[in-house]
Amino acid sequence: MPRVWSLPVLALLTGAVGSAWGQGIYTCVDAQGRRLTSDRPIAACLDREQKEMNPSGTVRRTVPPSMTAVERAAQEEKDRKVAEDRQRAAEEKRMTRALLTRYPRQSVHDMERGKALQAIDDSIHSAQRRIQALQEERRKLVAESEWYKAPELWPAKLKRQFEESYAQEGAQQRFIANQQEEKKRINTRFDDELARLKGLWAQASPAAAMPAVR
Repeated sequence: MPRVWSLPVLALLTGAVGSAWGQGIYTCVDAQGRRLTSDRPIAACLDREQKEMNPSGTVRRTVPPSMTAVERAAQEEKDRKVAEDRQRAAEEKRMTRALLTRYPRQSVHDMERGKALQAIDDSIHSAQRRIQALQEERRKLVAESEWYKAPELWPAKLKRQFEESYAQEGAQQRFIANQQEEKKRINTRFDDELARLKGLWAQASPAAAMPAVR
């Protein structure tokens, strides 16, 4: 338990043990209005400001009140949000630099959009050709099925071929629908990028840096 002295006793002891207090002397006024002094932080004043004094009597530093558990949690949450905001701002700055490096002008951005959309169109055309091939194969299956009076009389192999053909065509149709949605997503992304880049290009242009002529 820390030793606590009143100021009169402290005044008598300072000259004798000043060298032992090389780490400082703590003083405060507690909740009862008493001025307390100790050679270490005073437990009775953890909820209020304390002053660490030099042996000469001058103030070395002011020790703020210790936080309660709730206050510490609130401060930690505040610090966490500040750190997150700082990290988010740094990441935003990094992404902005990367975006300008990748797209120094609109023609480069337009070319990149064209390539992305062309890749999607190529996939769609490939799926459409596959559907045409499946339909051609089914025409042959239909011609073969005409030898039988009713579908119930078809051989198991013929039935399976029809089922597989329709299943594959359905898969290709779903693929095409997904690719069409992907085209929309690509255009939306490039539109958003372009709107942002136009502002960045304007800020980076020499004309934007020149003062307005009055």
